[in-house]
Amino acid sequence: MGETIFVGGGGEAYGVPQNMLLKYGNRHGLIAGATGTGKTVTLQVLAEGFSAEGVPVFMADVKGDLAGLAVAGSTSHKLHEGFMKRAATIGLDLHYRAFPVTFWDLFGEKGHPIRATVAEMGPLLLSRLLELTEPQEGVLNVAFRLADEEQLPLLDLKDLQALLSFVADHASDISARFGLVSPTSVGAIQRRLLVLENQGAIQMFGEPALDLADLMRTDANGAGMINILAAEKLMNAPRLYATFLLWLLSELFENLPEVGDPDKPKLVFFFDEAHLLFTDAPKALVAKVEQVARLIRSKGVGVYFITQNPADVPDLILGQLGNRVQHALRAFTAKDQKDLKLASETYRPNPRFATEDAIRDVGTGEAVTSFLETKGIPGIVERTLVRPPSSQVGPIEPALRAQLMASSPMGAKYDAVVDRDSAYERLRARADHAAQEANAAEPTSQHDEVETREFRNARRYDGGSQTNNAVPKKTTTSRSDSIGETFAKSFARSLGSKTGQAVIRGVLGSLFRSR
Repeated sequence: MGETIFVGGGGEAYGVPQNMLLKYGNRHGLIAGATGTGKTVTLQVLAEGFSAEGVPVFMADVKGDLAGLAVAGSTSHKLHEGFMKRAATIGLDLHYRAFPVTFWDLFGEKGHPIRATVAEMGPLLLSRLLELTEPQEGVLNVAFRLADEEQLPLLDLKDLQALLSFVADHASDISARFGLVSPTSVGAIQRRLLVLENQGAIQMFGEPALDLADLMRTDANGAGMINILAAEKLMNAPRLYATFLLWLLSELFENLPEVGDPDKPKLVFFFDEAHLLFTDAPKALVAKVEQVARLIRSKGVGVYFITQNPADVPDLILGQLGNRVQHALRAFTAKDQKDLKLASETYRPNPRFATEDAIRDVGTGEAVTSFLETKGIPGIVERTLVRPPSSQVGPIEPALRAQLMASSPMGAKYDAVVDRDSAYERLRARADHAAQEANAAEPTSQHDEVETREFRNARRYDGGSQTNNAVPKKTTTSRSDSIGETFAKSFARSLGSKTGQAVIRGVLGSLFRSR
């Protein structure tokens, strides 16, 4: 075990080692550069370095290339000769090796299912995910409050859907307590949930929910586990991708204990396509990301944002990123030139070259780097030839992926869905109980109506105006009641309402008696 991660060679002829201090690995970082400039290989190199030092890693694989971390590089690979030349240039004795990998997938196809409960996700992130307006977000907050008070666990989407139906049915009572809860807003949320289901997110919510400890494992040799989230399909729903990763960061922030400044991070989190996190994000969400980035390092977690342009990351968050690897930025437009100038101004200058020119001119596999030095001081910017990875560059065969998944202990824990008693079941039980009570009360109600009718139609004592032998005058009340009762029941049945039946029966009974 060492104290640094070797990233590449810098200085004259690339002979000066460029190292990241492991103790500052939790001070966050940035990997930026245009498409095709080598960001993925740099990401792979850093993941290898952390894993080799016993630090677990979590990353999203948006192109399928990072799965190669599970396989040792090969002398037959097309890049082998180029890698060996680069290794000789920077003074690296390159040995190919594989690293411990666990595959995850929100859809459960290319990795073990990774789930969160609706309650864990919370109303803020769900509102972002569903693209809700402010009034709709308010209704969602009310629903979560009711779930807490009524002891209705929100685990999966059907729990949330059942709760929203409950809110819509009792909108007037709930509005009296929490302010206006519009059935229209509830309907809009339900329609957004349908869109989410169509994107496949129904598999993301439920149990068993992810245990954070399962992301922070080491193998039998002490190497940190590299957790790879299959994200090729997930990238078709970019808001879902960004929201899920932000949820995971928030869970780490809220649940991990304070550790101060450890000798090495407890976990390193790589956030690829980071611009998706901030695109059209409300201020509250950006503020939450800023809070997490500023404080999560004290939990021993390092966060590394990967994006094409540093301008994609808000300044307040960019200022928290101490370790930086900047691949080439192309300045084809006036805006590109402005972004290039701004990016160069964030580095501690090197008297040997102009930083702005270096960022524009570095080739593929080369980068402008700056890593924190002793006491957390930003290092002088340097042109660096990034070291070649020890593992395979590129994807792996589906059969090998399936084999690795089958041998992982995570399969027995997460592959099967658990559907325990929660809001959906409890609200359905309440509805069934209310229906049974209504059915039990129906005969009593009908009996009371019959007694009332018989009392009203009973013969009264007339003071002797009729003799005992007198034959009472026939009335049509009995037959009329029978017809009215039959008609009312038939008509109410067509309406499908017991309340309607009772009302119509009373009205028609009165009508026939008046005749």
